[in-house]
Amino acid sequence: MASNTSKTARASVRAGQAGQGGALSVLGEFKYLIPLNGGKHAYVRNLTNGKTAHLRTDSDAFVEEIRVLAAAGHAAKIRAEINNLAAAHPGDGWEATEKRLVAAGVFEG
Repeated sequence: MASNTSKTARASVRAGQAGQGGALSVLGEFKYLIPLNGGKHAYVRNLTNGKTAHLRTDSDAFVEEIRVLAAAGHAAKIRAEINNLAAAHPGDGWEATEKRLVAAGVFEG
């Protein structure tokens, strides 16, 4: 029996059905942080409210946004992502960003 839908459409429907159990289903790994401007700014993707914030990485708003995600149970993944960014972009200040988040107590609890 021939199908009128494309492979991409069928894959999209399957991916959508897989996520009906309340879990987030995305193609590939979900990134919380999208670095911008050499690490001075970042898009912070928030799964809890579905919004993406454009923030300075040295701002209080950035710390609070990460705190919300960490409180929702994403602390380990975010910290690993920051460490990966620090390794991939050593001159962009991600080590200092992680230290600032640790000093603010974001990853505790």
